[in-house]
Amino acid sequence: VQLQASGGGLVQAGGSLRLSCAASMRTFSTSPMNWFRQAPGKEREFVAAIRWNSVSTAYADSVKGRFTISRDNVKNTVYLQMNNLKPEDTAVYYCAASRTFSPPRRVTDWGQGTQVTVSS
Repeated sequence: VQLQASGGGLVQAGGSLRLSCAASMRTFSTSPMNWFRQAPGKEREFVAAIRWNSVSTAYADSVKGRFTISRDNVKNTVYLQMNNLKPEDTAVYYCAASRTFSPPRRVTDWGQGTQVTVSS
């Protein structure tokens, strides 16, 4: 397994969670990294991205100001800090490596997903 996501769980609306994604891929430190999510009955959607050197980040409009993506290239880990969670954030969250930071993000590796459930 090249990408292992963790940190999901059940939280009340307004709460916080921090997702982690540990990478075993050799190219982690030079790869843009992303978080996507998929809610039941919906297509997978982009959440956040970060350049290999953390110089730039990008967010979906729905999470701007609430979520923060970061990475540690020494620990080979990417994080997603999620604050002020809303019921509509409920989804399986996936980390992914991509060829590019900017769209279209051609994903090269997917993590296995971690469930986030936000109760109202």
